Amino acid sequence: MTSVTNEKERDFIKLLKQNSLKVTPHRMRVLNEITQKDAAISQPDLEKIVGKEIDRVTLYRILSSFEEKGIVHKVFDLNGTATYAICSPDCTANHHHDQHVHFICSICNSVFCLEEISLPKIPVPANFTLHSLALNAVGLCDRCQNQK
Repeated sequence: MTSVTNEKERDFIKLLKQNSLKVTPHRMRVLNEITQKDAAISQPDLEKIVGKEIDRVTLYRILSSFEEKGIVHKVFDLNGTATYAICSPDCTANHHHDQHVHFICSICNSVFCLEEISLPKIPVPANFTLHSLALNAVGLCDRCQNQK
C-alpha cells in the first residue's frame, strides 16, 4: 500500500466518523470509487463496478446516507439519472454548500462539477427557505470534443 492510499483511507475513516457513520468495507469502497472519478457517477455505474461485493439495496442505502450527511451531492444528468459527486468540506448533514455549476456532456452524458464557478445568492421572499440551487451547462467534454 502506498502512503497516498493510506492517507486517503485515513481521510475516509475520519469523514465517516465525523458523520456518525460506522466505518464498513462497503462504505469505504463506495467512497473510494466516487473519489477516483473525474465526473459524478451514477448508482447503475457504481453497481457495475461493485456489483459482486455490494448489493443494490445496500448501495442505495449507502448513497442515501452519504447524501443525507453531506458527504455526496446528487446531480441529475440529461436522462434524469441521479449521479453522485463528493461534497465540499463545508457541507453538513442539514445543508449542502455545493452550489456550483455542473457541466453535462451532451454526447457521453458525464456530469462534472465546476466548483470554481459559484452560483449567486438568490434572494427569496420572506418565510421562504431555499434548499438547493442547480445550474447546468451543457456542451462537449474534452474526451468527446477530441473524438469529433
